[in-house]
Amino acid sequence: MRLIRHLILLSIAFFSFSVFAQEPRLGQEYTVLDRPQPTDSGKKVEITEFFGYFCPACNAFEPYFEAWIKKQGDRIVVKRVHVNFHELVTQQKLFFTLEAMGKVDEYQLKTFNAYHIDRNRLSTDAEVLKYVEKVGLDKKKFTDIYGSFSIQSKVSRAAQLMSDYRINGVPTVAIDGRFIVSPADLFAKAKVRDGSHAGLVVMDWLVDKVYKEKNPTTPVTAPVAPKKK
Repeated sequence: MRLIRHLILLSIAFFSFSVFAQEPRLGQEYTVLDRPQPTDSGKKVEITEFFGYFCPACNAFEPYFEAWIKKQGDRIVVKRVHVNFHELVTQQKLFFTLEAMGKVDEYQLKTFNAYHIDRNRLSTDAEVLKYVEKVGLDKKKFTDIYGSFSIQSKVSRAAQLMSDYRINGVPTVAIDGRFIVSPADLFAKAKVRDGSHAGLVVMDWLVDKVYKEKNPTTPVTAPVAPKKK
């Protein structure tokens, strides 16, 4: 998996100039929902990532998605939904508990590593708690939230969102409740070698498009990565 990430990194410069000779094409590089979903991001662009800790493609995509988020600055609002494929409710509950604790930014990649590198399948409560202890989370606080009604409600809500957004594979990213980008579909439909980075290029274009619609008097400039301190 580290090799996959390294290869994606090496391809970034190349794909920035050559993934698409023209604008991304509807039906090829992205799709539009028949019934757009409501958003609450104001003048910013709402981004919803559908993912699963169990998913190898999500594991490869996530580090570059996180870097992409930082590059966008304050133009976007990001939401994440852990899908319920394979009936891995424990992984969903783990994610939503981290979210409730305000720990997603700190532990998202660590949790992917737990599954794909450390081989902790996070498929039982015991395996989840083993991970919680290993990474040093407050076990009592975690378990109190993990077993709460609010987390179960988020699991149910995730199933509804998957239906509303017509999610049948991950990773999938929704932009402004209407545009859908799937790195796996890009590989199959657009015939690009690197679906992960190609997806980010399409997402850049769609964010620019939506941000301009929401802020017609504000010039749209390419996002700039934050300077290293």
